[in-house]
Amino acid sequence: MQKFPVAYRFAISAALTASKAIMAIYEQNFESQDKADGSPVTAADLAASACIEEILAPLGIPITGEESDKAPYEQRQHWQQCWCIDPLDGTKEFIKRNGEFAVNIALIENGQPIFGLIASPVQEEILLGSKEIGVFVLHFKDVDLIENWTQLGIPEKINKPLVMTCSRSHHSGPVLQIINALKEKDHELNYIKKGSALKFFDLASGRADIYPRFAPTMEWDIAAGQAILEALGGEVVHAETGEPLRYNKANLVNPYFIARTQAMKNSKR
Repeated sequence: MQKFPVAYRFAISAALTASKAIMAIYEQNFESQDKADGSPVTAADLAASACIEEILAPLGIPITGEESDKAPYEQRQHWQQCWCIDPLDGTKEFIKRNGEFAVNIALIENGQPIFGLIASPVQEEILLGSKEIGVFVLHFKDVDLIENWTQLGIPEKINKPLVMTCSRSHHSGPVLQIINALKEKDHELNYIKKGSALKFFDLASGRADIYPRFAPTMEWDIAAGQAILEALGGEVVHAETGEPLRYNKANLVNPYFIARTQAMKNSKR
């Protein structure tokens, strides 16, 4: 792994350790509690967060994460780099035991995601990438065998029928407007329903073309996926302005957004 920046190698190690901690709890009886915002949290969320923070700490790069203490914006606004982390993305899917949860780790530089990693603890797969190194899919057992990593190319064509990936647990009305607009041009539309940032596996591979989200998300839900998709020529943009999502904002809530592959972006849909 000499060709990879040190920070990226630490992120891989953190994702592997967090995934192991998550699965140890997943295979047992566990309970969930509701946080102040009404979202659930389990021992797995907290264990994974602790693992990631411990492994990344020696790099000296500050962390903003779902289960981490959040520094005030007066402090964060001066950060040139920071980690943006969701130690267990898809806690609702974890509780349902459907396997559709992930570990998200992104490196942010001046408000932009420059590296993203999404790990599936159940499938034991990692999707990672940046514009600097490209985008790869690898199995946990092949972490030290770069020759076994699969590098993804830019999806050259949209699917026929068009494929939309969408949330397993969150739905909202404005998505129907996008669906109707796409059907006017494409007539047919297929769907991949999936929890958490695992949707970006489908976008990165070209199995899906578009992912609109008109329900609340936080920066750590999407940052890693945006870095990966942008490295493949795609985009994650504000649903109203069309501008790329920004990170380490004063308000860590994302605007509604649309994620597209490069082929979808270029098709003007």
